Amino acid sequence: MLTLASDIEVLVRFGRALADPIRCRILLALRQAPAYPSDLADALDISRTRLSNHLACLRDCGLVVAVPDGRRTRYELADERFGHALDDLRTAVVAVAADKTCVDAEEEGCC
Repeated sequence: MLTLASDIEVLVRFGRALADPIRCRILLALRQAPAYPSDLADALDISRTRLSNHLACLRDCGLVVAVPDGRRTRYELADERFGHALDDLRTAVVAVAADKTCVDAEEEGCC
């Protein structure tokens, strides 16, 4: 059981980052390779302003970093382990959904 405030804060930050589908798409794109904002905006079909706001959130959550590259800025995952964590989390959620191990799934529609 998590009791340390710092442990809980870390999970809250991670949850905040994953709470928005666009931020999830950004993280999954950066899991593949670092990218420039203009390329990410085009690939995700969103405005650069909207992308910038989501990148700021992901930076604040500590999940991505901005790396100066000449006159441009490239974004990448702050740690390669985040990519592995995303894969593990996605795989676990898919497995649980397939197994219907959530006892309230049928009645509550929670999963």
